[in-house]
Amino acid sequence: MWWTHTKAMAQTFLKETLRDLESQGLRRTLKALEGPQGPEIMIGGKRFLNFSSNDYLGLAADPRLLKAAVRGMERMGLGAGASRLVCGTFSAHTELEAALAHFKGTESALVFNAGYMANVGILPALFDRRDIIFSDRLNHASIIAVFF
Repeated sequence: MWWTHTKAMAQTFLKETLRDLESQGLRRTLKALEGPQGPEIMIGGKRFLNFSSNDYLGLAADPRLLKAAVRGMERMGLGAGASRLVCGTFSAHTELEAALAHFKGTESALVFNAGYMANVGILPALFDRRDIIFSDRLNHASIIAVFF
C-alpha cells in the first residue's frame, strides 16, 4: 500500500517538474544527427551551422582519419572491453602516449577518451577534501560532479 502511494507521489512530482521545465523552455530532448559531425549538420531534414560540437578541428569525418580508424578496428577489434586499468589498454594507447610525451618533452603522458573523463580522473588525484577550490557554477558538469 505504501509503495503505491509513494509511486503516485513520485509520478506527480516528475510530471510537475517536467511541466515546469517545458513552460520555462528548459526541457531538452535528444536530436539525432542525419550524417557525420562537421561544421554543418543535418537534423530533422534541416541543415544547421554546428557551433556546439567538440569536433573543434573538423576531423570527425576526415577521410584519412576514417581510414585509419577502420585499420585500427581491423587490427584491434571494436571497443576496449574493459577499463584501461583492468585490461583495456592497447598498444595504440601506449604508443600515442609515448609520442605525446616525446612531443611535449615530458616523462610521460596519459590520454583520456573525453574531457569529462580527464576531469573526473585528474582532479581527485590533485585535490582532496582539505583543499579549497573556487569553482564557477557554470563550469562543466564534470568539474562540478567531482567536488559536489
